[in-house]
Amino acid sequence: MTEHAADTLWNRDLAPTGPEQRTWTWYHFAALWVGMVVAVPSWMLASGLIEQGMSAGQAAVTVLLGNVVVLIPLLLIGHAGARYGIPYSVLARASFGTRGARLPAIARALVACGWYGIQTWIGGEALLTLLGVLLRTDLKGPALPLLGMGLGQALSFAAFWALQLFFVRKGLTTIRRLETWTAPIKILVCGALVWWAVDRAGGVGPIFASPSAFVPGGARAGQFWTVFLPSLTAMIGFWGTLALNIPDFTRFARSQRDQMIGQAIGLPPGMGLIALASVITTSATVVIYGHAIWDPVALSGTLSGPLVLLGLIVITIDTISCNIAANLVCAAYDFSSLAPGRISYRTGGLITAVIGVLIMPWKLLETTGGYIFVWLTGYSALLGPIAGILIADYWLIRRAQLDVADLYREDGRYAYAGGWNSRALLAFAIGMLPNLPGFLATAAPGLCGWIPGFWTSLYAYAWFTGLFLALASYTLMMRRRTDQAVAAA
Repeated sequence: MTEHAADTLWNRDLAPTGPEQRTWTWYHFAALWVGMVVAVPSWMLASGLIEQGMSAGQAAVTVLLGNVVVLIPLLLIGHAGARYGIPYSVLARASFGTRGARLPAIARALVACGWYGIQTWIGGEALLTLLGVLLRTDLKGPALPLLGMGLGQALSFAAFWALQLFFVRKGLTTIRRLETWTAPIKILVCGALVWWAVDRAGGVGPIFASPSAFVPGGARAGQFWTVFLPSLTAMIGFWGTLALNIPDFTRFARSQRDQMIGQAIGLPPGMGLIALASVITTSATVVIYGHAIWDPVALSGTLSGPLVLLGLIVITIDTISCNIAANLVCAAYDFSSLAPGRISYRTGGLITAVIGVLIMPWKLLETTGGYIFVWLTGYSALLGPIAGILIADYWLIRRAQLDVADLYREDGRYAYAGGWNSRALLAFAIGMLPNLPGFLATAAPGLCGWIPGFWTSLYAYAWFTGLFLALASYTLMMRRRTDQAVAAA
């Protein structure tokens, strides 16, 4: 295949994996998911829902339901990676075209850059808190002009950013080993934190006795559905990122069975457990401190003794492994696909790291509302249509049959018109644009408060709306194209 592959579409990092690279068993996939799930952002999902007014049970169920839903596109899109050994950015060429695939690659890469920055900020905060506990002082310092953070925070953020660059050179093998060995440790640490929370709160009873804010007489009485629906969409959007680029990992699967079983074991149960641990601990902080502490790094800073040191060390290691696996890997592949002859995997990783700083991730985490309803729900409106197009093309149009060689050729069947499939672009627009007014009204209510409530209600279903509109429109247009080609023949 390499003899006919175009330099603009192929390099060693994007090439299909060979048999010697197919070494990931079901345990590796399960451990990968446990490693990514047991992380600060995952913890903050359920705890953030409590701060939005949900009870402990409502928050845990919302997280679990969202991850059961997102498992479906994960398995459907991951099938192509395990079968053909190709990454996400190459799979997208079958539907968007050899050049058009750069659009979904850039969209996914930019979201990954945002997450990379968020995780780096969290890791830096963990380092700063750990050092502050050791020195028994607050090291944040006064806020710097323009940045809105202290000098200590800036230095710890820079240190953690530099620390992660080491893994850019090591690739997926190092990450697989790190996740495999640390996954059990992370579970034990979460268990220890839950044990502390239950003990300090006086048992589980007081934790689950607190009703939600939506009950009659509550602070947000009658508003449950207005919070639940966009929250569910946000929960799906959280791992909706990986639902797109999961072929970047499944291309290393030993078999289709390994990737399917490993993901089914690792994701929904793992997210369910971390959500339960999160809601128990966050609800306990209401009993202990009188208010919810949704950030586990901030919570660790209130503790003392060896437990806090162990917890912050694990958070630091976990953030590195999760950030590289969930964000840098896919973004590096996606940036490499833009110019394979000039951008390698390592160069793509460096680009990701730089953009992760420029997006100022600390601003995204200032409030739970901004984190859940603007960031998570917002990018789900962007990525949902892409998932719908990939699923429609691979399963409904091509019946899981791809010509791998043509994916790397500029004159192959996936070139369409000048390398662009206009039908995929139109389907993408059909899936994304209906969610745009609702996003603007949510992100900038002061400027866009004039937008009718219908659009904000539709935005609550952003991922579902985008996926199904794009899937249906793409399928209809591509089948019509096929019928016209048959008639012309």
